[in-house]
Amino acid sequence: MSKSALVVRHVAFEDLGHFAPVLASSGYGVSYCDVGLDAFDPATFAAADLLIVLGGPIGVYEEDKYPFLTQEVELIRARLAAKSPTLGICLGAQLMARALGARVYPGPAKEIGFSPLTLTSAGRVSCLSVFEGKPVLHWHGDTFGLPAGATLLASTQICTQQAFSLGRNAIGFQFHPEAGAAGFERWLIGHTSELAAAGKSIPALRADYERLASQLAKPAEECLLKWLSQLEV
Repeated sequence: MSKSALVVRHVAFEDLGHFAPVLASSGYGVSYCDVGLDAFDPATFAAADLLIVLGGPIGVYEEDKYPFLTQEVELIRARLAAKSPTLGICLGAQLMARALGARVYPGPAKEIGFSPLTLTSAGRVSCLSVFEGKPVLHWHGDTFGLPAGATLLASTQICTQQAFSLGRNAIGFQFHPEAGAAGFERWLIGHTSELAAAGKSIPALRADYERLASQLAKPAEECLLKWLSQLEV
């Protein structure tokens, strides 16, 4: 492996999913920083060829409950300032937005389930073009403002900021392009309280996953491959 990918994981079952084989085939050796177990090492964050920040069921603005968020935002801010390749998913995208000075706040409703994105004109010529008309997994309650200088790539009716890019080396996904690989049942178990509070049917989500699973891998893999291929390093 000639390149390093540092992956920040906030809960064990929200992992790289469909992105894992793409990173392996693209020559990245993957190491995880498991929040709550591993300390944040600024040198490791700075040295990684690629940083991927995954999702989790907490709010960026909950620093009083989760003090580690302050340091995590600062380390992401440093990478973005250095224009080092950085990718965020759900909470990861929100952390990127916060690091770039945007407000992160509760959205108008929980958006949980499979549905397509609406791509912007910029989104249709980006790595997200592979998702045109295809279902993706949404699983969030928070949203954020578009960071200054960033380009909006996709929206949904509930959430305007579904994806953004900042130059070639930074991209944030509010939705979950990586999700849908083996292990989706862990999401239903791990988020059972959130699903109950949101009035979501676990059997219905499971049925949707089983119906759509075969359609999720290829566009996710193509999206990441396309983004990695245009990095400026």
